[in-house]
Amino acid sequence: MRLMSITAAALALSTGVAFAQMAPSPGGAPGSTGLAGPPASAAPRAPAVNPLTMEDVSHITGTAVYGSDDKKIGSISNVLMKPDSKTIDRFVVAEGGLLGVGAHHVALPLDQFRWDQQKEGFTLAKTAAELKAMAEWQDPSRITSGSGSSAPPPSLQPSSGGAAVPPAH
Repeated sequence: MRLMSITAAALALSTGVAFAQMAPSPGGAPGSTGLAGPPASAAPRAPAVNPLTMEDVSHITGTAVYGSDDKKIGSISNVLMKPDSKTIDRFVVAEGGLLGVGAHHVALPLDQFRWDQQKEGFTLAKTAAELKAMAEWQDPSRITSGSGSSAPPPSLQPSSGGAAVPPAH
């Protein structure tokens, strides 16, 4: 008798789970399983605005870049400006890699980029292979200048008034 009640309980639970999977989604049409595509009331998306026409250009970083073969070849990793005029001069494209790690960075003049409203990104007349063949752009803020000098820091060098005392630790 105990085995029969356990079997009946298991059958009731599995039927409830199967029924829950077939139940209509909230707000769904009667008889709908909720497993169909997007709802018919999905609002159309507004076309993407060219970020170069906006006052706040901070949103350019991360924008997708597509090659001449219409494949995504990377994204904008840096926006470079002319220091004297404070105008955008070049974009650095991060090609390849995973989440920015291992990517090949190439700086290209702004006039080589075209905004594609449908793709919501920039297009280039180059392919991923062409970018890989180009010289890599190095971020100046990450380049360390190792002088290789063995001279002690200036605070330890003797002054004309006598012996220098090293700073206290």
